[in-house]
Amino acid sequence: MSPRNGRERMASAQDLPPQEALQTLGSELLAIHEESYGRSAAKVSVHVSDDAVVVFLDGIDFHPSERFLIDNGQGETVLRTRAAYQEAIQTTFEAAVERATGRRVVSFTSATKLDPPWSVEVFRLAPAE
Repeated sequence: MSPRNGRERMASAQDLPPQEALQTLGSELLAIHEESYGRSAAKVSVHVSDDAVVVFLDGIDFHPSERFLIDNGQGETVLRTRAAYQEAIQTTFEAAVERATGRRVVSFTSATKLDPPWSVEVFRLAPAE
């Protein structure tokens, strides 16, 4: 990101949340995921770089109804439903990231893959003040 009118600046290493905050964020996002879908993931990892937070949820455990659809050639239905749900619950995920980073989330996207089962949540952050 380039400064505009001297008001914005790139985040430095000191602006990034401490590792403990990232572990807490990972646990919180995993808990939200489990509460939301009724299923969990085997592993969560959180990565922060300047103005982005990227969260990987590996080993997603699909709900039995989702697994049935996937096994019967309806995986795209599961992906569309999960994408719609992620859009609906977006503010809950964003609030967790904002608490952990102390920065506002300005954009969010999510994607899920079926084989192997994993998802990624990407949060773009407002410039550090």
